[in-house]
Amino acid sequence: SQDQVTSKKKALANARAELAASIQTTVKAVTDNYTNSREMNNKEEVEERFEQLNREIVDQKLTGLKTICEKLMKSEDGSYKTYIAIELSADDLVASYNEKMSKDDRLKIDYDYEKFKETFEKEMDKMSNK
Repeated sequence: SQDQVTSKKKALANARAELAASIQTTVKAVTDNYTNSREMNNKEEVEERFEQLNREIVDQKLTGLKTICEKLMKSEDGSYKTYIAIELSADDLVASYNEKMSKDDRLKIDYDYEKFKETFEKEMDKMSNK
């Protein structure tokens, strides 16, 4: 951005969006796939049409985010570029999922918080051991 503050706001918004999308993303897709085959005088004529529209929707509450690294650079043309790294603690993420699931009566019946937390921690351990 040409403005230092706007550069930082853009970087933070992009970092939050990427983090939220990596946690929960809903993809909606509509596909139109049309094929028409005709045969005339022992010769086949095929018409095809394929169209697809995808929409990605991110709906994730991020509580407890921390900025762990921030770097501001000014380029030769006078514009600013900001790099920001953020993190979200695993405990905050589990608490957020627990709250969301606890509010849905249908999920309460099948929901076992301790089992979910145990599975989550195992997966986090796998990621950190790579």
